Amino acid sequence: MLASTSTMLRLQHIAGASKRAYHDLVTLPTKKPIISQGPPGYSAVSGHTVTVFGATGFLGRYLVSKLGKMGTQVIVPYRDEDEARIFKPMGDLGQIVRMEWDIRDEKQIAECVRHSDIVFNLVGRDYETKNFGFGDVHVAGAERIAKVCAEEGVQRLVQISHLNASATSASKFYQTKAEGEERVKAIFPSATIIRPATMYGYEDKLFNNIAIWPIWWKLNQADTKIRPVHVLDVAQVLANQVSNTISGRTLSLPGPSTLTYEYLLDLVSSVTLRPPSRAPMLPKPAALLVAKLAQNVWWPALSPDEVLRRYIDDAEVPGDWEVVGVNPSEIESHAITYLRRYRSA
Repeated sequence: MLASTSTMLRLQHIAGASKRAYHDLVTLPTKKPIISQGPPGYSAVSGHTVTVFGATGFLGRYLVSKLGKMGTQVIVPYRDEDEARIFKPMGDLGQIVRMEWDIRDEKQIAECVRHSDIVFNLVGRDYETKNFGFGDVHVAGAERIAKVCAEEGVQRLVQISHLNASATSASKFYQTKAEGEERVKAIFPSATIIRPATMYGYEDKLFNNIAIWPIWWKLNQADTKIRPVHVLDVAQVLANQVSNTISGRTLSLPGPSTLTYEYLLDLVSSVTLRPPSRAPMLPKPAALLVAKLAQNVWWPALSPDEVLRRYIDDAEVPGDWEVVGVNPSEIESHAITYLRRYRSA
């Protein structure tokens, strides 16, 4: 009798927790209803379907994880099956949908965005290869995704750029980022452009590279100014875009402090308990020559364009953190988390 009573109470509790209310119903501009179901968490259903291009990259992994925790169904386009396996535990059964794609194939892009009400384009390259140059990815690829999204009736598009994107920059990386923004806005005027600064985190190319290759961060006398931002803060901003209605704007996301490479070298040295590197600083022509020769190895240790970027200060523009509702964290509070593994004992 007691067992049956407890069972009845449990069933009543579950039924009450899953009961739908009027505020769970959201109507998109297309009159399509979105109904959330269940308490927040992996087993919830937010009613949104989201596509994340570039999900296998540094930022994309954290964004998919946050979206899955919100109960959002996420379409994850991938090129390499091994890289896409990491997404399996990031959502409940059926919430993470992996789809193979090619940035040059409009039909595959259409399949990835056809059922989504918001699309994130995080695709980018730090260096050029014989198959994909900066223009192929940042300009032509971004334009193609925006074009297909407009044709398929996607409601919202979020394009990820860079804080230093500029058509007049000496870096081709920054030039193509700016050109990609213009191409996207011309096709999809309501697109939201997000401009984060250099991001740091567990798999970053900031802390890890400074700890392993400090010589490359001594370029420009290590006086280059940088405004690093935590990858989890940027991922949270993007995840918030699912429920926010910010559109047609360009949002800058610099870190809360402006630092120099010299400061970062000292920070890494103090946290890893290693003495500062005594390697000599390479002059710019020599660094460019070494970077060009490095293109002949299996993967480039440093591209010539990255050398140029080491001489460019981060743009001194105000951040839009209050608009997106996130408070960015200082880099010092996270340094030990990502650098402890480089200690010798």
